[in-house]
Amino acid sequence: MNWKKKLTLGTASLMALSLLSETAHAEGNDVTAEAEPIETTFLEISQDPILKMPSEYPSQFKYDSGVDIEYPADGVKGIFVTGYSAAGEKMNSLVDMLNNTALNAMVVDVKDDHGNMMMPLDSDIDLINESTQEVIDPKKLMDTMQENDIYPIARIVVFKDSKLAEDRPDLSFKTSNGEVWKNRRGESFVNPYEREVWEYNVEVAKQAAKLGFKDIQFDYVRFPEGFENRDEELSYSRGEYAESDLDNVKQRVDAVTEFVAYAKSELQAYDVDVSVDIFGYAATQEETPGIGQNFSRISANVDVISSMIYPSHWGVGSLGIAKPDLEPYQLVSNYMEYENDVLGALGEDAPKSRPWLQDFTASYLGSGFYKNYGAREVEDQIRALNEHGVNEFLLWNAGNNYSEGAQYNFE
Repeated sequence: MNWKKKLTLGTASLMALSLLSETAHAEGNDVTAEAEPIETTFLEISQDPILKMPSEYPSQFKYDSGVDIEYPADGVKGIFVTGYSAAGEKMNSLVDMLNNTALNAMVVDVKDDHGNMMMPLDSDIDLINESTQEVIDPKKLMDTMQENDIYPIARIVVFKDSKLAEDRPDLSFKTSNGEVWKNRRGESFVNPYEREVWEYNVEVAKQAAKLGFKDIQFDYVRFPEGFENRDEELSYSRGEYAESDLDNVKQRVDAVTEFVAYAKSELQAYDVDVSVDIFGYAATQEETPGIGQNFSRISANVDVISSMIYPSHWGVGSLGIAKPDLEPYQLVSNYMEYENDVLGALGEDAPKSRPWLQDFTASYLGSGFYKNYGAREVEDQIRALNEHGVNEFLLWNAGNNYSEGAQYNFE
């Protein structure tokens, strides 16, 4: 029984005791009087919580960061910016790029792929402060965003977190020899079953919102890739899911989905949109067995869904295309048929679609399987989105070197 039900039961119990007390007091003066039969009264106990978060948080009670940047009238069209780019000379050229094109937003690393905070956050959690690298001056960043009318999105990498895994191995996955597990790239993940991990990342999100970010974008909201092949080998806690009757796949899906729902609820008071990055292939199947992503369930709990549909990330023959990286327009077009079906089924619960697009060359695919990406390939992807009713997008280039001369608006 949860505390809310206990509180309701306690209130009912007090009412019952009060009724019995009044009866005893009224009839207790004459102990020799013949006892009269007492009619049994049944109290109906409500199972609903006494306090409940409203579905629409009153705007007058939302946190005001003081940063006034409106949502772009023609939709978010953004680029990814690392913490080091945001704090260095590179930022000047990126700002110029946005000022001279239809691009209007930046996704800035607040918590990066290693688990480092890229700017000081006013948090009471020691581990957050210990993992902070004061690379970015947040006030200077927000001043730049406001002066240039750039919509600021905070990227927070959630469950891929080598730093937290090292500091708190109990929140991660361990091998048979007791060491924290690492993938082939030497990266560690923290455990999506652990509520403390949820709270840690949502605290980062709250502090980012206080700084003035208008959208909190959660990335790596999943278990490690291929986790279905090692879920019974590694040592880790299942937290509140330990007693679940569901199989491992369903448990992982529940943990990931419920983290997203928790984050959305916790951030209601901060006047931000909540978005999640998700593998594009998740939209083409009911759920991903290893990583725990269910496209439909995650989408129903966010304001924005950002599917990563880079042509280079699809295998040979995917979506009916022999070599996906060679056909950016067709790949995106074919993918959107799946996504629109899934989001359409959600009706009013459907979030805004804002996919990640490829602005990099995937030479690692090998000769004959990749092409050099530039303005034309970027335009092809955007045009395919627009033809399927989506006018928002984000461009990914890990080094923040974006193609020049691309057309970003096809409306």
